[in-house]
Amino acid sequence: MRKHGATLGLRIGPRRISFLLVLLGLFALFTLLFTLPNSIPTGPSLSKSIADHKLSLPKYKDKISSSILNPFRPAAHKPPEQKNSTYGGSSWYSNWNWRSPFSSSITLDENRSLLPPLKERAPIYCYYDTTVERGQATKEADSALLLTWRRAWWAQGFKPIILSAAEAMHNPFYDELQRLDVEPSFKKDMMRWLAWENMGGGLLSHHLLFPMAAHEDPSLSFLRRGEYPGLTRWEGLDNALFAGPKVQITDAIIRALRDPKNKGAKDFIAAVTSDTFRVDPTHDSLAFYDTKTIETKYQKVAEEVNADHDKGMKSLNLLINSHLHNTWRNIFNDGIAVLKPMPAHTTHLIKPAYDLATRLAACSDTPIPSSCPPNIPKCKPCVSHPMKIATPARYHNDTGLYTIGTVPHPYTLRTLDTLRNTLDIAFVRREIKKRDEWLYLIFQELLGTGISGSARVVKFKEAVAGEYATSHSLWMTAERDSIPDDLDWWFGFDIPEKAMDDGKSETPVPGPERRPKPQHDPADGPIPSEDDLLREPSLLSRAREVMKSKAEQDMDVRVRDAIEAWNLADTEAWRFAKAFLARSRVERLKWEEEESQYAEGVGGDSDKGRGSSWLRWGDNDEEE
Repeated sequence: MRKHGATLGLRIGPRRISFLLVLLGLFALFTLLFTLPNSIPTGPSLSKSIADHKLSLPKYKDKISSSILNPFRPAAHKPPEQKNSTYGGSSWYSNWNWRSPFSSSITLDENRSLLPPLKERAPIYCYYDTTVERGQATKEADSALLLTWRRAWWAQGFKPIILSAAEAMHNPFYDELQRLDVEPSFKKDMMRWLAWENMGGGLLSHHLLFPMAAHEDPSLSFLRRGEYPGLTRWEGLDNALFAGPKVQITDAIIRALRDPKNKGAKDFIAAVTSDTFRVDPTHDSLAFYDTKTIETKYQKVAEEVNADHDKGMKSLNLLINSHLHNTWRNIFNDGIAVLKPMPAHTTHLIKPAYDLATRLAACSDTPIPSSCPPNIPKCKPCVSHPMKIATPARYHNDTGLYTIGTVPHPYTLRTLDTLRNTLDIAFVRREIKKRDEWLYLIFQELLGTGISGSARVVKFKEAVAGEYATSHSLWMTAERDSIPDDLDWWFGFDIPEKAMDDGKSETPVPGPERRPKPQHDPADGPIPSEDDLLREPSLLSRAREVMKSKAEQDMDVRVRDAIEAWNLADTEAWRFAKAFLARSRVERLKWEEEESQYAEGVGGDSDKGRGSSWLRWGDNDEEE
């Protein structure tokens, strides 16, 4: 029996029926929206909302909204390039909105990082008389000691400046001083006051006064603010430190020069009345290595100074540097954390950071190993208190723990984590299950698991560049094959070149091959296999080469760009850490270049970047 459809001569397949039904549905919807409201007469029996129904497109109330999600946002020019804002392949823009998750929302440039504005450093001056004839050995010893002074104060957030007779000669009171018949010691002391007054006041320090305390110490924080209500000196420090505004310094100089009773005065303090200064009794954060202190507390150094002045001053410099280093070790009594969030295949990636940690944990060379700074008589000497080094997978914001982070580019991280020599687009699409995994892992304990990548990158920026972050952590990029050579200025002391032994004696029996291996801490992650360790160096080298490449048509570069787009927060963190460290180096090099022109360049760090060529060639000194 024939079917009814076949009798009528209609044969419609299932696909055509579906197509016809879709067309009918669209026609009915169009009729309902546009024809029905206009064909129904309005009246009291109908709702006014139905009768007035019209179809309209959504309208933006603010067509020039600043939101990056606004597709109608008009094109805008990039912010102007700031002075000294590029170095070592990094570019940055200093702005108060530096906590924005992604810098490009402000800079309008994917490769330009948004950094916090540079903090203004309070100047601290010391006076060095360049008119005195000195031998070459004496000049070298003095310069090394002044370098230690500059480095220590710079690391604490100050701008140390060495003054000489040149500044004093520009003071209007200089000629008046030369005409006076006064004690030579008084005239010498007045020269430093004239030089200081000529600079506009601030802080005047002895070159043997050093900050020996944590960065957040209240006294150091007060001095860093650069606001001093009156002319102040500190009880027990004699002429080691003065603070005050220029107006009061000028008044004190006039009184010291023009009082006829001051003809027999030996120094400035003796030439003025007691009410000239405000005397602050608190100076626990400052260490003064004057002659009296050296003879009382460090007799071995005092004997060396008396026997051979130049040799003794070098010995004193070693002593001071070891005290600065040991003070830092005592502040971070919980040890050093070298972050290793993906521990299986990143041993060589964090090797520069771990090598730095071993040097920081070592003891500096010193003539008196068990000694303490004069302001911390009950310190923990380095030789008897070893410093712990750990490689945790998570970041911990602990006051007593110093953190050294190695920030890898997402391409570098994926190359090592998968132990693959080459990556492709298919790998990016199918194998990368979690975006921004590096940030996710290091902040997993601190922020939990339900936080977005943008929130994590903001927390990372605060950990790198927050209020006291620079004194509690150091963040370097993994694409460098060695640590920067000027980190002494970051820490404030000369870092030992190599790690020293822990001082523990070992019996000759059993031999080294039969002794038990050091116990592994499970918190440091799994121990990688020998085969994986052998593969890591070549993979890391290849990743570094890909990071340096600028060939846009190269497949590796295209994959690198794809991984960046897939891990925006991790990439933002990498660029931020790289730019922040580069800017700190630019700030110091520019300051050193300026200061090298004064006081015969004494106290300069000629071995670590001083010179005028950094502006021309500095970009080639840093690894990508």
